[in-house]
Amino acid sequence: MTKMTVRWLASAVSLAATLLAAGFASAQTLQELYDKAKAEKELVFYSGGPAAPHENRAKLFMQQYPGITVKVTGGFSNVLNEQIERQIAQRKLEVDMAFFQTVQDFVAWKKRGQLLLFKPDGFAEIYPNFRDGDGAYMALSANALTYAYNTSKVRAEDAPKSAEDFLKPLFAGSIITCYPADDDATLYLFHVIIQKYGWGWMDRYMASKPNFVQGHLPVARSVAAGENIFTFDASSSVWPFRREGKVEVVWSGVDETPVFTLTGGIFKDAPHPNAAKLYLSGSCPRSSKAASARSPRAPTCRRRKASSR
Repeated sequence: MTKMTVRWLASAVSLAATLLAAGFASAQTLQELYDKAKAEKELVFYSGGPAAPHENRAKLFMQQYPGITVKVTGGFSNVLNEQIERQIAQRKLEVDMAFFQTVQDFVAWKKRGQLLLFKPDGFAEIYPNFRDGDGAYMALSANALTYAYNTSKVRAEDAPKSAEDFLKPLFAGSIITCYPADDDATLYLFHVIIQKYGWGWMDRYMASKPNFVQGHLPVARSVAAGENIFTFDASSSVWPFRREGKVEVVWSGVDETPVFTLTGGIFKDAPHPNAAKLYLSGSCPRSSKAASARSPRAPTCRRRKASSR
C-alpha cells in the first residue's frame, strides 16, 4: 500500500466521529421529519451488492423509528438500474433510494432531473469529491479491497504480501475473486495489478487455475469455509468472518489497495420521500464508530480539520 493510499485510508477511517452529535443536533427537525415519515409507513431502496449489511442497518433504523418498515433489495447495480429505469419510464416508481457503487448512474439521473436535492445534517463534512454540491447524491462509505486467507489452512508466515505471491505453487487452485467482467471494483483491482506487473502476471495467474464467483460476499464465504483459502479481492464482507477467527486480513505493503465508494441518492418522485430523508440523515453518523472500528469500510464524512486528500 503506498503512502498516499495509507494517508487517504487513515483519513477515511477517522471520518466523522464528531458527527454523531451533529447528525442529530436538530432534534425538533428530525422529530418533524419522523412524524411525516411515519405517515408514509415504509421505505424502499435498492442496494448494489448483498442486501445483508443494509438489512442490519435497516433493522436498527426500524428500532429507532418504529412505524416505518424498511424494504431492501440487493443485487447487481446494472440489473437494478434497469428496473429503476423501467419504473421511471412507466411513471410507476416503486423505489425511494438507491445505494450503488456505480456513481455514474447518479450523475446521469441528476442530469435528467430524477434526483431529489437534499442535504442532511453533516453534509458539509463529507469530502467534496464524495458528494454532489447540490445534494443530489453522496458517498456513504469507502470500502477497501484487501488480501485475506483462511486461518485454519494457512500459516501466518505463508500469507501473501504482494500480487506476485499469488503466483506461487502453494496458491494454485485455491484463489477466488469476483468475476472482473461482473464487478467494476474487481475489474479495477486487476487493472491496477496488471499496470504494475504487466500482462504476463495475468497469464501466469490464469495458468494457476483460479476460481471466480459473482459477488464479494460469496468470496468471503468461500475463504471462511475453506473451499478456497486465498483472495486478493476481499471487501468488507470478510470482516464478520475475521471476528469469528476464520479469516485473516492482510494489508499489502507493496501494492496499491483500491478503495471504492458506495453512493446514495433519493429519487425526486420517491413514493416515501420523508422516510428516505430520515434514513439518509442518520446513515453517516450512526455507522461511523462501528465502521472505523470493525472494518475498512467507513463513512465518507470527515472532521473539519482533516485533510481532504
